[in-house]
Amino acid sequence: MVFRSNMSLALEQAREAAARGEVPVGAVVVAADGTVVSMAGNRTRELNDPTAHAELLAIRDACALLGVERLTDHDLYVTLEPCPMCAGAIVNARIRRLYYGAQDSKSGGVAHGARVFSHPQCHHVPEVYDGVSASEAEQLLVDFFAAKRGTGS
Repeated sequence: MVFRSNMSLALEQAREAAARGEVPVGAVVVAADGTVVSMAGNRTRELNDPTAHAELLAIRDACALLGVERLTDHDLYVTLEPCPMCAGAIVNARIRRLYYGAQDSKSGGVAHGARVFSHPQCHHVPEVYDGVSASEAEQLLVDFFAAKRGTGS
């Protein structure tokens, strides 16, 4: 099977989140055969739920749709390095591969901060591919926060 990135779908979810006033993060769960199972963007403000991160919403939707609690043969594409909470959910869902775009030196939980997958008590570690469409994902975040501050980009 030829690799096909689904980051463009995650980026679209991030753009939709930004349009709703949410931090522009998008996530997509993809089955081993390349079928897109679920997609989501951040909805923390809309749902008044601090756990409504794009990754958690996409994982929850995929599990509900498939009637399973684990996504062992599924991949997750996300526009921003997952935070520790989302990294923990990725572990618990047994995601096969994680592809992410922008690094998050402030709140990341994979390559920065808690480094959840590197912890000795981590019972599942997905394959991790970072920097996928990173510049586009980073620019969405820069533009979003610049607009919030009223400084433009």
